[in-house]
Amino acid sequence: MSIQTVGIIGAGTMGNGIAQVCAQAGLDVVMVDISEAAVQKGLATVAGSFDRLIKKDKLTAEQKAAALARIKPSTSYDDLKAAQLVIEAATENEALKIKILAQLDALLAPEVIIATNTSSISITQLAAKTQRADRFIGMHFFNPVPMMALVEIIRGLQTSDATHAAVHELSTRLGKTPITVKNAPGFVVNRILVPMINEAFFVLAEGLASPEDIDAGMKLGCNQPIGPLALADMIGLDVCLAVMNVYMQEFNDSKYRPCPLLKEYVAAGWLGRKTGRGVYSY
Repeated sequence: MSIQTVGIIGAGTMGNGIAQVCAQAGLDVVMVDISEAAVQKGLATVAGSFDRLIKKDKLTAEQKAAALARIKPSTSYDDLKAAQLVIEAATENEALKIKILAQLDALLAPEVIIATNTSSISITQLAAKTQRADRFIGMHFFNPVPMMALVEIIRGLQTSDATHAAVHELSTRLGKTPITVKNAPGFVVNRILVPMINEAFFVLAEGLASPEDIDAGMKLGCNQPIGPLALADMIGLDVCLAVMNVYMQEFNDSKYRPCPLLKEYVAAGWLGRKTGRGVYSY
């Protein structure tokens, strides 16, 4: 299947980032969210990202204008009918995703591929909620999408070879490096990453070191570009907690127990950069 139009559900951090890289790659994009304010905010974020690329001489004003013209903001699912691939990039909430997928499944032509950007929910399980399980797949982009080179392509038990091949080829067209992984909680990257972040919260809670020293230790001692606590603030502490809860439920192993301090921060509404306060203040 030749993919020329991509639909995206969600104009938030992940959705607008995916929209940006698709438009830059010459694809037409339909970016849908629940309100006009939400889609316009997403479009403004993309425009701001393009402006930063122009300042770095990585993009011209003409290229920015052309890419923005390829993004159609919308509040109507009907506008997704032109897409050959629709990527669901809504909040990491299984019930919400299932509701969205049911709407898409009923609306889209049978040959259209549906992908989810979930970072932890079973692809096999989500695929089973649709009537096109063979044309359902996971495309896990990483934040910030325009900068991060990786896309995890997750095959559910039902995913066809043709679906995998089409999404793998598209990921390469987007300038990303795709890796293919089997369906399992957390897949590969987050299965390793999020428990490390959780352990950093335990270290912080035990008072072993300050947040700054914990992050400096991991940056300088493990050659990581950003410390785990600062990264958690970037990801969103609520997202980190949600992923740990999935691991705890799926594996039933105490090593995935969410740190009480992480739960306390989320309860306080200290979710990281997006709320202006997490481990650090912004």
